[in-house]
Amino acid sequence: MHTRSWVATYRGIVPDVYLDRDIHAERAAHWQTRMREIEAGAGRVLIAEHAGEPVGFVCLVEPDDTGSVLVDNLHALPGHKGLGAGTAMLAEAARWARTRGARELHLYVLEDNAAAIGFYESRGWRLTSRQADNMAGLDLFSLRYTLSLN
Repeated sequence: MHTRSWVATYRGIVPDVYLDRDIHAERAAHWQTRMREIEAGAGRVLIAEHAGEPVGFVCLVEPDDTGSVLVDNLHALPGHKGLGAGTAMLAEAARWARTRGARELHLYVLEDNAAAIGFYESRGWRLTSRQADNMAGLDLFSLRYTLSLN
């Protein structure tokens, strides 16, 4: 799901060769490592379903020292965007974070990902910082957004 979402979302932001070839092995390696961490108690992955089929997921990391839960990834399959899965997953993420004593959620979004920025801002997330990032060998910028759980 992650790879399919990135291929659709990042076309025009990162090189096509990365999306068409390199992303598959890279994301598989990322998730092998991340799922070992999740299984060891580092967080939680929630799956959104429609008619019994997975259509999206959110990966959450246990609260940091400031009481903030990282939304490590939030993705809906391309054919299911705009149907409420992302909003439902964020609501579940907030519930899960509150059970962990978290005060806020935070995430990072590429500065050129206007659709995601609009999605988060329309749901009350606030831009809190901008930082240099690297993806597919490109120097980019990521924006940190936060959502208070109070």
